[in-house]
Amino acid sequence: MHTIHQILHHKGGDILWVAPESTVFDAIHKMAEKGVGALLVMREGKPVGMVSERDYARKVILEGRSSRDTRVQDIMSDSLITIDGRATADAGLALMTKHHIRHLPVVDDNDLIGMVSIGDLVNAVIDDQQQLIEQLERYVTG
Repeated sequence: MHTIHQILHHKGGDILWVAPESTVFDAIHKMAEKGVGALLVMREGKPVGMVSERDYARKVILEGRSSRDTRVQDIMSDSLITIDGRATADAGLALMTKHHIRHLPVVDDNDLIGMVSIGDLVNAVIDDQQQLIEQLERYVTG
């Protein structure tokens, strides 16, 4: 079973972030440029929240705000749910499902080491299941 550490090792541990004072326009531009759906919000090297495309859609577009005038700190989610790097992909999916989120910052011993998305975890679980199927087929066929 894949651990979060293994997933990060495969995908890389780049931490994409934005400052709370940044404009939402800059944050969305960075997400588009990097092909991601969320960014950590960092202040003085510490995570203070997360901003996602969902936040943009619900708190900027639907409220008629301007992305060039709105600050990230005004729309970010400030209650961060994190996962330990030793946890399994299944545990990550369960946490995401419970909290209705799509991205998890990964923390080891209070140090931020990366972020995983629901897609990263689903791919790992599918890979685990495929390996199990192959093992069972070898066992059955001898």
